[in-house]
Amino acid sequence: MDALPLIALVAVSAAVAGAARRTPVPAPLVLVAVGLVAGYLPGVPTYHLDAHVVLPLLLPPLLHTAALDSSYLDLRANIRPVALLSVGYTLFATVAVGWLAYRIIPDLPLTAALVLGAVVAPPDAVTAAAIARRVGLPTRVTTILQGESLVNDATAITAFRVALAAAVGEGMSWGAGIGEFLLAAIGGVGVGLLLMVPLHWLRTHLKEALLQNTLSLLIPFVAYAAAERVHASGVLAVVVVALYLGHRSWQVDFATRLQEAAVWKMVAFILESSVFALIGLQLPFVLKELGPFGVEEAIGYAVVVFVAVVVVRFLWVYPATYLPRWLSRRVREREPGTDWTAPLIVGWAGMRGVVSLAVAFSIPLVTQDGEPFPARSLVLFLTFTTVIGTLVIQGLTLPVLVRVLKLPHPDPQTVTLIEAQAQSEASEAAEARLRELLDDPHNSLPPPLADRLRTVLERRRNAVWERLGAADPVTGESADDTYRRLSREMIEAEREVFVRLRDERRIDDEMMRTLLRRLDLEEAAAYRETDDS
Repeated sequence: MDALPLIALVAVSAAVAGAARRTPVPAPLVLVAVGLVAGYLPGVPTYHLDAHVVLPLLLPPLLHTAALDSSYLDLRANIRPVALLSVGYTLFATVAVGWLAYRIIPDLPLTAALVLGAVVAPPDAVTAAAIARRVGLPTRVTTILQGESLVNDATAITAFRVALAAAVGEGMSWGAGIGEFLLAAIGGVGVGLLLMVPLHWLRTHLKEALLQNTLSLLIPFVAYAAAERVHASGVLAVVVVALYLGHRSWQVDFATRLQEAAVWKMVAFILESSVFALIGLQLPFVLKELGPFGVEEAIGYAVVVFVAVVVVRFLWVYPATYLPRWLSRRVREREPGTDWTAPLIVGWAGMRGVVSLAVAFSIPLVTQDGEPFPARSLVLFLTFTTVIGTLVIQGLTLPVLVRVLKLPHPDPQTVTLIEAQAQSEASEAAEARLRELLDDPHNSLPPPLADRLRTVLERRRNAVWERLGAADPVTGESADDTYRRLSREMIEAEREVFVRLRDERRIDDEMMRTLLRRLDLEEAAAYRETDDS
């Protein structure tokens, strides 16, 4: 097996994504555009999306890292809108888009049309997270979109399986379909609940950060495979486990957290970049497989389906936003009020992604009767055009829409004040604990070392407050910024000495690496990274 095409895909995707960060265009859109062009360049290998690869190998880590970055408490506080979108809207879109396709496409059976509806129903988790980070959506809107995209794949994949079973002639009744849906949902959550506690216990009891992070990389695949083994939803199992582990991450030692954050950030970057490039690279294959349908005819259907996907989302979002508030006083009391702008953003942020394409490619070529699956090539084409259309049209215009609507953002000063108050409370607790420890004869320290502990604590307490103060009129830096910059300059001077001593053979490489690691840890403590993008 030639690994060079895969290496080339990862390398080029990463390079394009890195370059895209220097442009105002979101990286997913640049990657898709480059993929569309690259698919027709001579010498570019053929990359075919395989559902047997994408779903068990790419989807679990992408969902896992998205769920780790999500807030369990925020999701629980917004469970009603998240459930209405991830379950209610996905099923509504499946039926509405499927019925419309059945009405406009001649000789397309209703079951095959519902397969198409289920395929294009779920907005993509990777796309939602990437776009939301870039455009800076309000916190509650981001939480709702991320929560929807974490769960809706499970709804759509289950609806797809039910519709596909009916389409290929397996005799799936409505009752059996509902039963399979409930089994997938309840079973997936159940498997996640069964796995999350022992996996967290194992993480906290492994003593080496290397082993803990190896386990961290395996967890999404274990959860997904375990759930799928019992015909439950692997998506839900992965999400439940990841939300629990993320909520309890403070119980894992600092070395693991530092390594885990870096590892998952790299994994997510590589997978997201490759996935969006793969979407664009599917165009030649989709057009080649179009079969008896003319391109002009297929494009006409594509426009109708795309418009339907966009309109159906608004037909669901606005009633789902306001009807519960009108009908329930409890909802009005528990949830903050909203105007028309938030539903508009949620409705327009319905970009589709790689899961829709992967599921579409898993449609079999023939039914159980040996007949070709009805309009399979057209379903693939319509899925592809819907994914590309939502990514390009909605993805490009969403940042503009956010700017035009002037959505409220948290006041930086208010956020810093809350952070400073939290740090002050924590510092007071640490100071009291330090006094208690130093009063114990077993913890006696020379005065300089005890003073150093107090100085570090005081520095941590004052750092956030200093960010609220006036900046230096010459440099524009706060005292905290200047402190961190000078600390890094001092550490860099030490680092150069260690390297020089190694080059002069006065210390060996192993000792140099030990000394440099100490400096790295000190630099990490002195300098707080502010740009997580």
